[in-house]
Amino acid sequence: MPLALLISSHVAGSQVGATAQAAALTQFRIDTMVVPTVLFGRHPGWGVPGGAPVPIEVVEGMLDGLEANGLFGLTDIVITGYFASAAQVRAAARAIDAVRAAPRDGSSGRKPTIIVDPTMGDAGKGLYVPAEVADAIAADLIPRADIVAPNAWELQRLTGAEVRDPVGAVRAARLLNKPVIVSSVQRGNEIGVVYADRKEAWLAAHAKAERSPSGTGDLLTALFAASILEGQTLSYGLARAVGGVAETVTAANIWNAPELPIVAMAARIKQTSPTVRIERLA
Repeated sequence: MPLALLISSHVAGSQVGATAQAAALTQFRIDTMVVPTVLFGRHPGWGVPGGAPVPIEVVEGMLDGLEANGLFGLTDIVITGYFASAAQVRAAARAIDAVRAAPRDGSSGRKPTIIVDPTMGDAGKGLYVPAEVADAIAADLIPRADIVAPNAWELQRLTGAEVRDPVGAVRAARLLNKPVIVSSVQRGNEIGVVYADRKEAWLAAHAKAERSPSGTGDLLTALFAASILEGQTLSYGLARAVGGVAETVTAANIWNAPELPIVAMAARIKQTSPTVRIERLA
């Protein structure tokens, strides 16, 4: 059974962060270990979230407990997301190193894949974490990533390169010198996700929705992680992940749901969508 370590936010009443990712990965029979960086009642976009950041001693203690039980050696995927402090970022970096160094027997599977979602800001909002957190993510997590999963604004902040369209996204992504999956890439009336590495680049795009609940980037990262564990091709994995997000957003609008209905869309997020087109860029 595949196992994922999620180091991100836990939000009781919103489908964002590790809360959304755990719900999505369960549909693919991927077990999850959630180490929360904040414990909130609702997404901050709704107002004062309630709850508080998780003290660094608790984060480190939870990670130590997982390691002591031999679970780092069984971890297939690590996904990092929202952090409330630079100390939490450094703890996540140490955990990544420990997961990679953990002994693995022949039956426990593959080399772990590290996906870093540099959750730090967005277009129209700017930076929504302290600057020292954003700097720590860039310094301590990006170099450790096998795949980086920023939105277009975050990619621009990380690289200093403009990301106005898919071509710009590919150019900026390749400055990181590792595989990148970039969300919120605009092109005309479409919005899409670009995957780029040194050898190839793909765009999965669809029409912009009238409204999109928070958490789409978190869901995208989880769905793409699932495709990696299943051994899907890059193009199919990207198309399926974007399709799962697009269909979930559509359902939220039809049902007037304030949050992403991830569990209700359990079967649908495991399929491609006819509303998403896939295009090779390079």
